[in-house]
Amino acid sequence: MEVTDLAAQVRKEQKKGPARRLRKSGFVPAVFYGRSAENMLLAVKNDALVKIHKDKKDHAFIKLIIDDGKKKIEKLSLIKELQVQPLTGRFYHADFYEIDMKHKLTVDVTLHLVGKPVGVDNGGELQHIKREVKVSCLPADLPDHIDVDVTKLDIGDSYKIKDIVPPQGVTILDSPDAAVAAVAVIRVAKVEAPVAEEAAAEGADKAGEEAPKAEAAEGADKDKKEKKEK
Repeated sequence: MEVTDLAAQVRKEQKKGPARRLRKSGFVPAVFYGRSAENMLLAVKNDALVKIHKDKKDHAFIKLIIDDGKKKIEKLSLIKELQVQPLTGRFYHADFYEIDMKHKLTVDVTLHLVGKPVGVDNGGELQHIKREVKVSCLPADLPDHIDVDVTKLDIGDSYKIKDIVPPQGVTILDSPDAAVAAVAVIRVAKVEAPVAEEAAAEGADKAGEEAPKAEAAEGADKDKKEKKEK
């Protein structure tokens, strides 16, 4: 099990003003909590958190080295939640959950589709329906991701949760009948509108051509009628 160190400082103020000043100085407000641990308000460096998130994603085991101003303590944790500012994309707040190696975790694990389905070669389209699955396991058994082999899927076939063979020690909690991936027929829309438009345009052109002729004929008839009356 790989563990990444992360330095953290205890913060005593919880209001918006101090938290805003922390962010401006390059830190991210955070909290540490767990089954038996008291909540601790922390601040961690934004750059260090960005690197962990980029390299390890959210399933990194993190050893928090917490400095309270007097001494340093170490806590094994996992990122439980990472809030991001929508406009800037910068980290806004982080939740660290204490890890107890003897107690199971419930977390979401990414599903990776592996292989090219035979149905794609037959003209179908692969649809990735479910990208994560909720699992329960001991921290030491937590996988970075779970591979899903879709090579045997033909057109009309689907791969469901019950088809996944999880790693040893891992229990999948999602509904067994939930679809993970499927190969569907590629639907091609029939192009009929342009044909109809062309026919309408032709009709309009013909009508335009006939209109002057009809008007001329009508004028001629009118002249003949006037002559007879005279």
